[in-house]
Amino acid sequence: MATVTFIGLGVMGYPMAGHLKTRGGHDVTVFNRNGEKAKKWADAFQGNHAPTPGEAAADKDFVFCCVGNDDDLRAVTTGENGAFHTMKKGAIFVDHTTASAEVARELDAEARKRGFHFLDAPVSGGQAGAENGVLTVMVGGESDAFDRAKPVIESFARMVGLMGPAGAGQLTKMINQICIAGLVQGLAEGIHFGKKAGLDIEKVIEVISKGAAGSWQMENRHKTMNAGKYDFGFAVDWMRKDLGICLDEADRNGAQLPVTALVDQFYKQVQTMGGNRWDTSSLLARLEK
Repeated sequence: MATVTFIGLGVMGYPMAGHLKTRGGHDVTVFNRNGEKAKKWADAFQGNHAPTPGEAAADKDFVFCCVGNDDDLRAVTTGENGAFHTMKKGAIFVDHTTASAEVARELDAEARKRGFHFLDAPVSGGQAGAENGVLTVMVGGESDAFDRAKPVIESFARMVGLMGPAGAGQLTKMINQICIAGLVQGLAEGIHFGKKAGLDIEKVIEVISKGAAGSWQMENRHKTMNAGKYDFGFAVDWMRKDLGICLDEADRNGAQLPVTALVDQFYKQVQTMGGNRWDTSSLLARLEK
């Protein structure tokens, strides 16, 4: 059993912290900006809660984090009352936020100065993956710290991989989002085309999903897309944030992402339709408006 802190109890962090307690059997303390939610988690899981990130992280073996963006991450780490001010020597900070590779490298360098370790470890699998404890975790950082953290991360993950040095986890998550964006747009266009052609979409998907066109998105989202229901996962607002990170990184490294840039603008159109909180499969709604 390890002493563990989890910072950020959103739709992902709340169940992830729960798995650290129930599956991992660890001594877990949580922090959330909304203190009532932290208290609710502590009552539900017989854990502890603290009023600041710094107090939550003090003397812990591992500090996990899942917040909104780069600025939120800096606030709970190096900001006033942040976790980095109280973490003990040799501890490991594991960040599950989908953020920039730049901030990952920045915080890794700061952690080294302070005598502890930093791993950037964004996740894939969405809210359902977090609740079921089957997330995929893409990690950047030192191998020794990864080896120590991996058994703890496995409390809520089915795949945990070290991708390279600091920032490599975030870069891998960017590739994940780039691939998803193109897949969902292709699926949306295919369903839209099929409807216009008068085909039975269920029959079409039953056949083509067993061939080269098959994908997780096709298997898990075609029914709800065909029914015009878009409340089943990762929100459009979050996807636009992630694609913005991808496009910013591409500007830095010279990569060409024409499809990603185009799909990002399609999601912008979904937002103008009021679909900010619809899931990412709502690209079909833009075609059918």
